[in-house]
Amino acid sequence: MQALGWMLLGYLSGSCLAAPWVCRLAGVADPRGSGSCNPGVSNVLRLYGPRLALATLALDVAKAMPAVAAAKSQGLPIWVQGAVGLAVLLGHSYPLWHGFRGGKAVASAFGVLLVLVPWVALSSSLLWALCAWRLRTAAAASLISAVAAPLITLWLAADYVLVVSAFTLLVGLRHALNIRRLRRGEEPGLSDR
Repeated sequence: MQALGWMLLGYLSGSCLAAPWVCRLAGVADPRGSGSCNPGVSNVLRLYGPRLALATLALDVAKAMPAVAAAKSQGLPIWVQGAVGLAVLLGHSYPLWHGFRGGKAVASAFGVLLVLVPWVALSSSLLWALCAWRLRTAAAASLISAVAAPLITLWLAADYVLVVSAFTLLVGLRHALNIRRLRRGEEPGLSDR
């Protein structure tokens, strides 16, 4: 029952999308109606610039942490910690508060990893930054770092490799449209408007 409670809390906190609130407070349009129509950091960056994108990133990372941190601090089994983390990502992807129209869960996955396996989170984020700088495409950077995350976990925190693999699978599924656009050479770059 305790595990189910943390999973529910994780899902509900994950359902709080940062992008619509950040943009509303800034007096600009909801990013779900423009650009890629995704309520994520890269779409906010393309539409409104780095200040709002950084605010979105910080909030989407922060919201992912409390439920997972509670499960970990209580010494719950790794699979339960992973289930709570996955609930957060499902909340972000299919948010109750936003008509189940959510984001790709990349920033929230970083927040979850930061609690469960900090060195994996930092290594994956450095890889993301390098790929984004070289490829100029957030989706490609996200997919590469997501696929690499279980391999990095196998090296740095092998007990968590199945949990991180589940996160990778969800992030990959949420990027299905981006994968098709990347294959056609139609995926927008970070600076595209």
